[in-house]
Amino acid sequence: MKIACANCAVTMKYHDTGYFFLHNNQNHSVPVMGYSTRLEDGTYVFLYENLKDLYEKLMRVEELMEKDGWKCSINCINQPGPFMTVGRFMLLMKHKEMVEMIQDGHFTSHLQPIVDLSDYSLFGYESLLRAGDQSKKINPGQLFEVAANTGFHSMLDQKARKSAIECRVGQVTPGIKSFINFLPSTIYNPEFCLRHTFQIVNELGLNPEDLVFEVVETEKIVDVEHLKSVLDVYKREGMKVALDDVGSGFATVEMLTLLNPDYVKIDRSFINHCDSDAENQEFLRKVMKIAGELDIHVLAEGIERKEELLFCKEIGVHYAQGYFIGKPARQAEKPFADSLLV
Repeated sequence: MKIACANCAVTMKYHDTGYFFLHNNQNHSVPVMGYSTRLEDGTYVFLYENLKDLYEKLMRVEELMEKDGWKCSINCINQPGPFMTVGRFMLLMKHKEMVEMIQDGHFTSHLQPIVDLSDYSLFGYESLLRAGDQSKKINPGQLFEVAANTGFHSMLDQKARKSAIECRVGQVTPGIKSFINFLPSTIYNPEFCLRHTFQIVNELGLNPEDLVFEVVETEKIVDVEHLKSVLDVYKREGMKVALDDVGSGFATVEMLTLLNPDYVKIDRSFINHCDSDAENQEFLRKVMKIAGELDIHVLAEGIERKEELLFCKEIGVHYAQGYFIGKPARQAEKPFADSLLV
């Protein structure tokens, strides 16, 4: 299996059989795991016959090595490659299929329609990450969790953005928006990290104004200044930006004034039964007031009932998406026309 650095994409090849290296700067002795040799710098070298054999060797010393700072490496020759912590290597072994999926970049995007509540016309689609091989069912949340734990979250986020941009070609009419998720925590330097994304847009001849990059996990954002710098780079390139899953913490005049998004997407928890839930109604009216003052467009996500859609329309919410309107699909589909006839 191939492992690539999440930031610079320097690759290493993990052979099915070869040498396993253990090293500790404190020159600790290593528990017996069969035949081994000791190099001059204190690195221990073990032969392994297959990945199962390697995994079993790791299991025997995992706790000790985590505690005492051991690092490991593998190679097909008697020379170590780049070292990594044992914990990370164990995760790579446990989630081999997902890691390979991330590196290979075999993804596609399913598209969920978004409508303009003023007339129920098609406004855009949200691009949702899926495996390119339809026989492989992946949970995007789990995939991103594995990527974060193994150091591949930047690589996955970049490839997910690439897939979302490419899926417009031949499917989405110019003028219809594409809402594309991204994780700001994976973008260390927006000027550099987003260069690849902008290059794809230019190569495909897409209009940057048709692309809306939305921050996911808004409530978990800690470094607001960094987020602002990322959003500013997107906007400088002519693209739109959105805050996803907006809740009470990000529904203040100060926060929205600082970040100045083009759109805010209201978390499903505030849409659920908003036609009858007084607290949700109060929150939605508050967001609409702030958004109106700042000229920000509001999108209600997770619409599953006709009554929720009607209430959002009544209070002036601009756009909506959800299963009541249309489900994600491999091919761009129009909203459920019958459900929107109110």
